[in-house]
Amino acid sequence: MKKYANYILLGLALATFIGSVLYMQLRPSDKPAGKIPKGAMAADIALPDRNGKERSLSELRGKLVLIDFWAAWCRPCRKENPHVVSAWLEFRDKQFSDGKGFEVYSVSLDEDRNAWLNAMQKDDLAWEYNVCDLKGWESPAARIYGVDRIPMNFLIDGEGKVIAENLRGSELHDFLENRIRQ
Repeated sequence: MKKYANYILLGLALATFIGSVLYMQLRPSDKPAGKIPKGAMAADIALPDRNGKERSLSELRGKLVLIDFWAAWCRPCRKENPHVVSAWLEFRDKQFSDGKGFEVYSVSLDEDRNAWLNAMQKDDLAWEYNVCDLKGWESPAARIYGVDRIPMNFLIDGEGKVIAENLRGSELHDFLENRIRQ
């Protein structure tokens, strides 16, 4: 009888171990879903702007679009904002080989509406597509794009395909300059 009890305990231990492994593999993850790779179609997102109007990324189809994830409290983001503003001002009306014009779709990961609005004003983020759901890191947009740090950005072409990511400072200007239709 004692011999069978050992086998039963061993079986229970093995079943518990296998169950734990399966649970860890199949459970929903708390981590971001994963970055959308270069060449893939960008996932559509729709979030409210400063006036509460829902703004969809797909509304910008046909243009080169920088999807820019940032937050008012993020110092590196705030240091990057002047470069994004400069690129938008310089390239918004240009014709590109893969898009007509350049637009920025800014996704704020702020939870404080006033901080978000104040940062937009202070940093001169004048484009229409400044959006925020005030959910911070829990924003579905951040999860869809695998955002695990900010600033983070994705550049999509007129067809909606990701053509670059995390272009900073002069890299963004240079990349856009090289895509201008000659």
